[in-house]
Amino acid sequence: MPEVPYDELRWAVVLGAAGQLGEQPAGHGRVLSGVAVDFPGVPGAPAPDSAPAPDPGSGSVSVPEPGTVLAPDLAVLARDAVRGGRGRFAAAGVEAVLEVARPGLAEAARAYARSGVPLYVVVDPVAAVCTVHTAPSPEGVYREAERVPFGNDLFLPLGGRTVVLRTDDFPTP
Repeated sequence: MPEVPYDELRWAVVLGAAGQLGEQPAGHGRVLSGVAVDFPGVPGAPAPDSAPAPDPGSGSVSVPEPGTVLAPDLAVLARDAVRGGRGRFAAAGVEAVLEVARPGLAEAARAYARSGVPLYVVVDPVAAVCTVHTAPSPEGVYREAERVPFGNDLFLPLGGRTVVLRTDDFPTP
């Protein structure tokens, strides 16, 4: 059987998850893919506006430096999240991030945790497992993680509610 290309797996996960999240409690913000978000760095680091924005259509994410811009595979934004002067959202408006596993995500996870993104989900099609990270710390780590095999529902605490994400249709190579 031929191997499924990574981009095909990634987009199948992103589109499937976005559709499910969009169907659940309406009026709770937006679900966007590849949207540029400013993630603040450590004190004294360059401001996010000094970092080049990633190309959301390229599927590539450079290793984040303190004070950078990232474009997560999927971001759930709070209802009151607004774009700043450069057209990017602030990390404070991000309720959750979903990424499809790939090299370099450890650095992105640190940026999300440092910025206080309360929910970070990594979907790994190769291992057929999702890891739900919660309890971010300013040190750049998530203190809690739960691994959920494909075929089981994810119960995601999202903005004062619980959203259910079905994983049975997530693709594997």
